[in-house]
Amino acid sequence: MSSVNNDTPALDGALDTVIDAVGPRLRALRRQRGATLAQLSESTGISVSTLSRLEAGQRRPTLELLLLLARAHQLPLDELVGAPETGDPRVHQRPTTRNGVTFIPLTRRPGGLRAYKMIIPAGRPGCGLEPRTHEGYAWMYVLSGRLSLRLGEKEIVLTSGEVAEFDAHLPHALSNLGPEPVEILSLFGPQGERPHVRARPSNR
Repeated sequence: MSSVNNDTPALDGALDTVIDAVGPRLRALRRQRGATLAQLSESTGISVSTLSRLEAGQRRPTLELLLLLARAHQLPLDELVGAPETGDPRVHQRPTTRNGVTFIPLTRRPGGLRAYKMIIPAGRPGCGLEPRTHEGYAWMYVLSGRLSLRLGEKEIVLTSGEVAEFDAHLPHALSNLGPEPVEILSLFGPQGERPHVRARPSNR
């Protein structure tokens, strides 16, 4: 006597929903990181046409392709594809280091506002980078240390407790001016989103 698993259609539907959302997630993640299709193709070995079709939902992602993309973006596979929540609210993304600066992700989703803790070690005047521009809007709060923020022709020194926000289209660069590491809490809107701070009115 055979039995029918009534959960199978529901599971298939959930899987299809996850797979259908992969393309937009891949596009949002690439744009959030300021990468072009050509740059991502170079780092993964996946052709530009295949990447474009993946992002447009015209090609079903394979495990091989997803593993290459997860490695390039330095994300766990379940984060890359937006796997269903497990009920654990903690963020387990791994820190990454670029040009000596450590980036600790504090949010999970690749689209929308992203939060990071940044650590610029001592002895990194200018972080080895020339001022650069890219899409998006940045907000940063200095937790500790002395930070030099170059914006266009201006240089602004920020210390613990100070905040800066700016359009990332403006050439900018960060430097550590002190003998201790600079620690920064940063919010970044890849599509130009700006954080909104709201204060509750006093009841007194």
